[in-house]
Amino acid sequence: MKWILVFEIAYVLFIIAVCLRIIYDTRSVSKTLAYLLLAVFLPVVGVIIYFSFGINYRVRKIYNKKIISDERQLERVTSRIMKSSEKTVEQMSPGLQKFKKLAQLLLNSNTSGLTGNNEVQLLINGEEKFPEVLQALREAKHHIHIEYYIFEDEKIGNEIKEILIEKALAGVQVRFIYDDFGSRSIRKKLVPELRKAGVQAFPFYKVIFIALANRLNYRNHRKIIIIDGNIGFTGGINISDRYINDPKYNKTLFWRDTHLKIKGTGVHYLQHLFISDWNFCAEEDLAIQPEFFHFEKNPSGKVDLQIAASGPDSDHPTILLNLIQAIGMADREILITSPYFIPGISLLDALYVAALSGISIKLLVPYESDSIWVAAAARSYYQELLDVGVEIYQYQKGFIHAKTMVIDEQLSFIGTANMDERSFELNFEVNTIVYDEEIARQLKAAFEEDLQVSQLIDAAVWTARSAWVQLPEKIARLLSPLL
Repeated sequence: MKWILVFEIAYVLFIIAVCLRIIYDTRSVSKTLAYLLLAVFLPVVGVIIYFSFGINYRVRKIYNKKIISDERQLERVTSRIMKSSEKTVEQMSPGLQKFKKLAQLLLNSNTSGLTGNNEVQLLINGEEKFPEVLQALREAKHHIHIEYYIFEDEKIGNEIKEILIEKALAGVQVRFIYDDFGSRSIRKKLVPELRKAGVQAFPFYKVIFIALANRLNYRNHRKIIIIDGNIGFTGGINISDRYINDPKYNKTLFWRDTHLKIKGTGVHYLQHLFISDWNFCAEEDLAIQPEFFHFEKNPSGKVDLQIAASGPDSDHPTILLNLIQAIGMADREILITSPYFIPGISLLDALYVAALSGISIKLLVPYESDSIWVAAAARSYYQELLDVGVEIYQYQKGFIHAKTMVIDEQLSFIGTANMDERSFELNFEVNTIVYDEEIARQLKAAFEEDLQVSQLIDAAVWTARSAWVQLPEKIARLLSPLL
């Protein structure tokens, strides 16, 4: 009996210590409460979940080397990347001048300069993206830099692999970063083939059993290709057959997504991101070569853009801050597409304010999700949005994976970040902000085309749902900071 009492006292003291650590180490109030509930009511399981997924790596040593390396790298290129930003802001068209504060916010939060004279091409779905990618890869002369969350050992992945091998054997520098969890299918066969041919390939953060949970939680969700320092691809489309709606590649579910091709100085910050990530995962201080940043060239394009990036190593949740700022700047209309919509309080409040101020807001989400719990948590937010007049549409043609936002047919966001806690706090993400009315009109047209195969949620019918139907959603919402 004495040993049982000693054990009970020790256990209580341990739980108290864990709760104190949660309180001191977790910035988000909702996440703190969620972890406290788990630790108290599911003591053993809750503690395991917290130590596996909840430690705040923004203030821990795991990314110290990366942060230091990034800062050194940034010093080398900042002056040139930033040199023309102020001039570009001042030369914005009158219709886009209202977004000057947004450009400045991004400039201050992650020093991403506003670059002008870019050529930007909107790519809808894999059937538009991959022909452009394959052609650009074949034309590479100096280097190819690729960074992907999901790279599958499938038809399109092997087509790209063969080009990378061909280019590496021809003397082109080829560097490849893959997420060790998202791209786990290529670790045993495809990656060794690339390395044997001279492609430098590294996982962003290698998954090993001891640190399995933590390294799964902090994922490199970026999708970046840079070719010869002046052509870039980024957006929501991974390298997988499922993204190509062609029977030769994908015979199952229709997959709707959005990507960008960029030509010009807007590629410079994508290049900086890649080199910073490379120096971290490859344990190499990659020397800056003139061919990486073509500052002397004068692109013929007319599009202004910025790159917003954030992750566990950044000082601020940059992407979240920019979304909130842009929503607050809308005068007429906000169009949002997100496959995983768990906005959190700050973003939800921004949408409330905009809707109650008379801004038309339309939200497009999947009818069926690939995650039951994430879908349930997302549905828990719909009632509050419907109550303030937000129109919510559920995409029914297949699965919508695009992460986009259009403001007043003037400003566009296209990227890798979902509107959820994971994208804002845990994943390494990258969004492109395009200050161009033509691109915004094209993205709006694609959004309206998607609405033709979507169903508008009837607010009255949604409100009348039974308490039993809503219960799983309420429970999932409690766990939403952990999803």
